[in-house]
Amino acid sequence: MTTPRALRPLRNPAYRWLAAALVSSLIGTGVWIVALVWQIVAIGGGAAELSLVAGASAVGMLLTTLLGGALADRMSQRRILLVVEVIRAASVGMVALLSLAGALATWQLAAVAFVGGVLSGLYYPAYSALLPTVVPEDELLAANGFEGMARPVLMQAGGPALASALIAVTSPGAALAVTALSGVVAAACILRVPETAGRGVQAATAGAGSDVRGDANPSDTEPSSADDAARHPALALLVDVRDGFAYMVHTPWLLGTLMFASLLILLIMGPFEVLVPFVIKDVARGGPEEHALVLAAFGIGGAVGSAVIASLRMPRRYLTVMNLLWALGCLPLIAFGLTDEVWVMVVAAFLVGAAFNGGVVIWGTLLQRRVPAEMLGRVSSLDFFVSLAFMPLSMALAGPAGESLGLPAVFLIAGAAPLVIGVVAIVAARMTRDELANPLAEPQPEPEPATGAERSPEPEREPEFASATLATA
Repeated sequence: MTTPRALRPLRNPAYRWLAAALVSSLIGTGVWIVALVWQIVAIGGGAAELSLVAGASAVGMLLTTLLGGALADRMSQRRILLVVEVIRAASVGMVALLSLAGALATWQLAAVAFVGGVLSGLYYPAYSALLPTVVPEDELLAANGFEGMARPVLMQAGGPALASALIAVTSPGAALAVTALSGVVAAACILRVPETAGRGVQAATAGAGSDVRGDANPSDTEPSSADDAARHPALALLVDVRDGFAYMVHTPWLLGTLMFASLLILLIMGPFEVLVPFVIKDVARGGPEEHALVLAAFGIGGAVGSAVIASLRMPRRYLTVMNLLWALGCLPLIAFGLTDEVWVMVVAAFLVGAAFNGGVVIWGTLLQRRVPAEMLGRVSSLDFFVSLAFMPLSMALAGPAGESLGLPAVFLIAGAAPLVIGVVAIVAARMTRDELANPLAEPQPEPEPATGAERSPEPEREPEFASATLATA
């Protein structure tokens, strides 16, 4: 029996261990989100203390995201993930013990949150760069789809539900201990992932003359190995970050998509995170339960959208489909400014989540298949940095915009403007021409052995690229 496309990566033992590590990490993050709030309440803190701790985490991520990409292109990504999980488990374990002993203070939570932010800035680029060394190219879409399904289900639903149950039965300290335990489990799973030569290392040994499919040759932006060896390690990392920016600027489809994504986040995240609760409260006359329902619909939509895309082949017009999913997927936001019915908001949130996460699955796979191996960590970190940089700004602007323009106008702009910007990005970056010149059609997989049945002849595969030129998102 043929394995469904979305589940094919799980046939690979190495990926099963990597996926198990991701699952454990996501559950731990979900538990931490809820445990942190109630731990602050338990020690007598309030909104100001929560803001301090959340701000410390954000600062940590901003400080390390770009350098994390450079490290992922230089070091073993598996080792980075292992160190991240060990330090995460140790630091959260310390505050769990302090909490259970009744000796925990806000500054200690802020310090651990800062460390957690630093670790998050290292985790995402390393994971994104490691995945293509574990999963075959034709299964990357399904593997990214699994992450897209797991993140909302585990981090936004399963983890918080587990934390709530633990806090109700015991204390926030027990929930923090479970967060630390999740790091231990994730580290144990990562140890079972075989150490492979990183794609960046393979690329470096393949020679600077290798073709890069449809994109800038990294030799135009990378320093020579002799120059690199002569540099101080810290300076070399900064040069790597600069080269990542240079690659982005000289790659039109990448620059156009990141600019569109930056404006998209600026336009929609603030209204959705900041203004939707007030629409529910003041217009729909709802409360926390209705707000939770809308957020759950967004998460479920994201999981469904990821599952659907993971079950399909990479679209022939992958750049157009991805950007239009994001652009058209914002249109349901207009409903939040026009209705007072919670069920309409729930449907709108589901559609936005499905379209947004569906596009993210294509984006991750696109980066992993088209970005040169030695640049993948840095490009992934640029992608992560865009979200971190524009999300707080969007939230800061949403409140004043809602008061000055009114909620209907703000949600109209948030829903309609991305469509215009997305079309402009597709045209300006010549994405329709680029995607045809650089097809990512997946080869037909070999049929699984079946008793008593003839095997179909293996379909002809496209020529494979040199290891230096495999690419992703």
